[in-house]
Amino acid sequence: MAPRVLVSDELSETAVQIFRDRGVEVDFQPKLGKDKEKLAEIIGNYDGLAIRSATKVTEKLIAAATNLKVVGRAGIGVDNVDIPAASRRGIIVMNTPFGNSITTAEHAIALMFAVARQLPAADGSTQAGKWEKSKFMGVEITGKVLGVIGAGNIGSIVCARAIGLKMHVIAYDPFLSKERAEEMGVVKVELDELFARADFITLHVPLTDKTRNIIDAEAIAKMKPGVRIINCARGGLVVESALAEALKSGHVAGAGFDVFEVEPATESPLFGLPNVVCTPHLGASTTEAQENVALQVAEQMSDYLVNGAVSNAINMPSITAEEAPILKPFIRLADVLGAFVGQVTESAIKEIEILYDGSTAAMNTKALTSAVLAGLIRPQVADVNMVSAPVMIKEKGVILSEVKRDKSGVFDGYIKLTVTTANQTRSVAGTVFSDGKPRFIQIKGINLDADVGKHMVYLTNTDVPGMIGFIGTTLGDAGVNIANFQLGREKEGGDAIALLYVDGPVSEKVLDKLRANAAIRQAKQLVFSIE
Repeated sequence: MAPRVLVSDELSETAVQIFRDRGVEVDFQPKLGKDKEKLAEIIGNYDGLAIRSATKVTEKLIAAATNLKVVGRAGIGVDNVDIPAASRRGIIVMNTPFGNSITTAEHAIALMFAVARQLPAADGSTQAGKWEKSKFMGVEITGKVLGVIGAGNIGSIVCARAIGLKMHVIAYDPFLSKERAEEMGVVKVELDELFARADFITLHVPLTDKTRNIIDAEAIAKMKPGVRIINCARGGLVVESALAEALKSGHVAGAGFDVFEVEPATESPLFGLPNVVCTPHLGASTTEAQENVALQVAEQMSDYLVNGAVSNAINMPSITAEEAPILKPFIRLADVLGAFVGQVTESAIKEIEILYDGSTAAMNTKALTSAVLAGLIRPQVADVNMVSAPVMIKEKGVILSEVKRDKSGVFDGYIKLTVTTANQTRSVAGTVFSDGKPRFIQIKGINLDADVGKHMVYLTNTDVPGMIGFIGTTLGDAGVNIANFQLGREKEGGDAIALLYVDGPVSEKVLDKLRANAAIRQAKQLVFSIE
């Protein structure tokens, strides 16, 4: 059955056709995003939801979206999506961060020019029949210091354009390396230095707990007198009331704002002030950008629903279309390793360590780790997946670590999961052979080579004679057929394990018979979801 996508905001017909061409059934209802009740009534029928800014994907809507797997936002901002709620429900949230980057960067440059030369006020005055030439004295851009807060996709384009305008560009971005800054031709500085040196300041960061109110009264006090501030990023980055006071006092000479704390912005402390240029969130409003993000979101959602490729996800590691088929068997292996430990562990988990050895260390380990965690939690939470599992682990306060190392043994690559509880530490390792099927290669530090089947029995025991016969006879008497029987031991007479691949479920009554043997310490039925 083809996956179904609901488009609840305006997308172009070309974008809608992309869904159809890729085998996705699409329901195009571009006005539905404004009808919350109707949207909630039908959302459970769809695998995907494609939106712009009108549709609000709230916790209530997510609760009704019983089959939803992915939300695609045609644009950068995802303020209208409850990402924590989506993550808990295992719904991938994608955006399109590149489709409108140039458009938004150009708007920031346009606002900078408009503020520098007071263009809107001069236009209004002239068209009113006045000729107030001396009133609108401007400043040059050339040679001025531009402080760029956030040097990512959009910020880096602004930097390039500003350098072309012969400005001196300094940038604050915790993730900007010295090498990348040199490559861009900018000087990396700390935030206070940027405030102290910049003639113009432009913001290009998302709205997070760390960036909210990044420019407040205290920050403005650190700025040069006569600074001009541009915000085409997100409302809430600047305290508008504090900026308004600084504009009135003359400490800030001008401001250009495309975004506001409350939108639609019908009022703001900035409105009506001299040399403030305001636009109604037009950063992405060009025909080119709107079409680009629409096409991009259709391609991304289709790739995920049809091929399992994940691009530009907010709450899950990306998996490219090229690596998806290579990664798929190892994601299955990771899930199996997590499921094994999840089914045999009976006490609360305190620490998780995942070792990637050899070729697996070079893979997309974020995706593999998400799969391990999903398998680990699934025995307790049936509907967990690669999106929701990392959120649950974090909420539980479990310590999670990844270790990568070069090939250390006979296998080209393998994954080892070690879990620590209050009572014990347990480990399991596995690999993928040329047939693409997962295999266990080590349990509790004991080497073995075992196929993974849907139904398995795991036993820990003391290495004593007669165990094979006892286990086989007990299962045989109960009508359980053994497809594969693997044994391993620490040393003669020491700890031993048995892993049996059986043709069907094993009753608790049969397991109790196995446990009745004094040499058997644990007997568990395992179930794996494998193709």
